[in-house]
Amino acid sequence: MSIDFIVVIFLIGFIGSFISGMVGIGGSIIKYPMLLYIPIMLGYTAFSAHEVSGISAIQVFFATIAGVWAYRGSGYLNKTLIAYMGGAILIGSFIGGYGSTLLSEQAINIVYAVLATIAVIMMFMPKKGVDDIPLDQVTFNKWLAAGLAFAVGIAAGIVGAAGAFILVPIMLIVLKIPTRMTIATSLAITFLSSIGATVGKIVTDQILYGPASIMIVASLIAAPLGAKLGQKMNTKYLQWILALLILGTAIKIWSDIL
Repeated sequence: MSIDFIVVIFLIGFIGSFISGMVGIGGSIIKYPMLLYIPIMLGYTAFSAHEVSGISAIQVFFATIAGVWAYRGSGYLNKTLIAYMGGAILIGSFIGGYGSTLLSEQAINIVYAVLATIAVIMMFMPKKGVDDIPLDQVTFNKWLAAGLAFAVGIAAGIVGAAGAFILVPIMLIVLKIPTRMTIATSLAITFLSSIGATVGKIVTDQILYGPASIMIVASLIAAPLGAKLGQKMNTKYLQWILALLILGTAIKIWSDIL
């Protein structure tokens, strides 16, 4: 790899990981289209959808570790929610990551676009009163949470994402989890999801380790910085940033498919 190509991959990883730490996602919703389109726009060899999903999977693993570490001791990590949703999404993401080899490039992009579209719709739904709930009084339907996480895990494993970009709106809208707790806890759940997706991609040899290594370094630097900023920002701004990112990605992917 040339120096300038390494710089491009690093910047993609840094920007995506900074935003992922800030809004509580693994970053694939941002980095998937960036890896798919930016290298070829700049004249470099294009990554295939399988290669992008493989790079994204292993990068998310490290980005979420760094993000969760930044939230340690904050009081925003809900351990019960992590146990139920994390266990379910780990199984689902392994199934999706392993089974993705059976799908075409077009099918992987369609799965990604459908996930992003659902997430956009949910992010723009009203979330009245969700941030008025004291953190020590948060309750949720445990088996509903696990079932939704399992389904998200399968779809997310296919595209190499850990699924946080759809987990976040599910936690806000369906489970009624406060925004800051959602952001911190979703990073921990996403970490568990990324284990399954990464193992599935490694076993089926879908990872380019050179670009993935560059993305990992960028993630370990940028994700904690984003998480620190996210703890200080107004929750409404965080929700809008995430919603607009997902919307833009969904429009771009669908425009290419159609």
